[in-house]
Amino acid sequence: MNTVPALYESTIAHVRTAPRRHALRHRTYLWLVDLDRPPRLPRPLRSLARFDPRDHFTGEQPSIRAGLEAFLAGHGLRLDGGRVLMLTHARVFGYVFNPLTLYWCHGPGGELRCVVAEVHNTYGGRHCYLLRPHRTTGPREPRHDDAHHVGKEFYVSPFFPVDGRYRMRLPTPGERLDLTVHLDRQGGRAFTATVRGIRREADTATVLRLAVRHPWSTLAVSAAIRVHGIRLFLRGLPVQPRPAHHTPKKAI
Repeated sequence: MNTVPALYESTIAHVRTAPRRHALRHRTYLWLVDLDRPPRLPRPLRSLARFDPRDHFTGEQPSIRAGLEAFLAGHGLRLDGGRVLMLTHARVFGYVFNPLTLYWCHGPGGELRCVVAEVHNTYGGRHCYLLRPHRTTGPREPRHDDAHHVGKEFYVSPFFPVDGRYRMRLPTPGERLDLTVHLDRQGGRAFTATVRGIRREADTATVLRLAVRHPWSTLAVSAAIRVHGIRLFLRGLPVQPRPAHHTPKKAI
């Protein structure tokens, strides 16, 4: 396992195949951090990378790790102190938007116990998918591939209803980042998102270089999604009704 924290200079691509084909691509950078050892930048640079507990899970826990542990406890899972790696956008100048944050959750012996995929939409909603290694989260038989399969439960795009199933390939990042999420609906594959990146050392020079190359990176992600949504609307795609605002339930 490469040391963390690390940065991934990345290209994010979305390809929509139904009901009309449309593609977008943008460049950004993502952080890979150990939840027990978050990066601490020099004071002048701290506005370029802040990891705030209010941005994840219910937003009510004192740390991101505590939020994750509460979510897992609600599903009957414990990590017993095992390592957690989080891939995410950091707050930049006080703003963040994370379409997808991933948590690779390990037991104390280093074994991968689960992956948590935390999804945010542009309406302020959040939802977490619990993904167990190499098996489905529904009643079907386990699948013999390296992907996670889970039913869609959360409204993301205004042009898709809440139906279908995701197929997520989420290998732990190494020298390269290579993530794929497919949405399959009745009639075939409707959407594919990919994240491809190259690992960089999270030193001061790299943080500054990426901040200059991708200024206001998280705001740019949010703006790109909205701009492409307007284009699809102008092309005549019907908007699907949006369910009530949704955030992850508190663990009991």
